[in-house]
Amino acid sequence: MPDLPALFAFAAIALGMVLTPGPNMVYLISRSICQGRAAGLISLGGVATGFVVYMLCAAFGITALVMAIPYAYDAIRFAGALYLLWLAWQAVRPGGRSPFAVQDLPRDGPLKLFLMGFLTNLLNPKIAVMYLSLLPQFIDPAQGSVLTQALVLGSVQIAISVIVNAMIALSAASIAVFLTRRPTFARVQRWIMGTVLGLLAVKMATEKAG
Repeated sequence: MPDLPALFAFAAIALGMVLTPGPNMVYLISRSICQGRAAGLISLGGVATGFVVYMLCAAFGITALVMAIPYAYDAIRFAGALYLLWLAWQAVRPGGRSPFAVQDLPRDGPLKLFLMGFLTNLLNPKIAVMYLSLLPQFIDPAQGSVLTQALVLGSVQIAISVIVNAMIALSAASIAVFLTRRPTFARVQRWIMGTVLGLLAVKMATEKAG
C-alpha cells in the first residue's frame, strides 16, 4: 500500500487534473448540454472504462518499465510537463475557449455514447500523462507490492475523476448559463485552470521519481 502522504498528494494532483479542461471534460459537458444529463452519465461510463484500461496497463508493466529506465522516465516526465504547459496556454491565451462553451453535437444512442466516451478517454493525452509520468512518482517499492500500489493509486484517481465528472455532467447546463451571463467570471475560470496546469507542469518537471 502507498503511504498516506503519497496517497493524499496523488489524490490532490488527480483532483487538479480532473478540474482542468481536457477532451473528457469538453465531451461530457457538450453531450450533457446537447442531449441531457442521462446521455452525459452514459458517456461518463465509457470514460470510466477507459480509466480502468489505463490503470491495468500501468499496473501490469508500464509503470515498472518506466521506473526501471531512468532516462526513459525523464523523457516522459519532461514531455508531460511540456504538454501541461501547452494546455495552460490554451486556457489563458487570448480568445481561449471555456470548456463550458456549448458545442452542438448530434443525438446518439446509448451504445455510441458509451463507446465515444471510452475512445475519447483512451485518446486523451492528459490521462496518458497521468499514468505514465505522474503515477510512477508515487510508487515506492519499499512500501510493498508495486502492483498493489499502482492499483490503489489508479483506483483513487478513477474514483475522484468519476465523482467530479458526474457532478460536472449533472450541472453542465446550469454552469454554462451562469458563465454565459458572466463573461468576466468565465475568464477568471480559464486563468485559474491555466495556473493549476502550469503549477502541475513545474512540479512534474522538477521532481524526481521516488
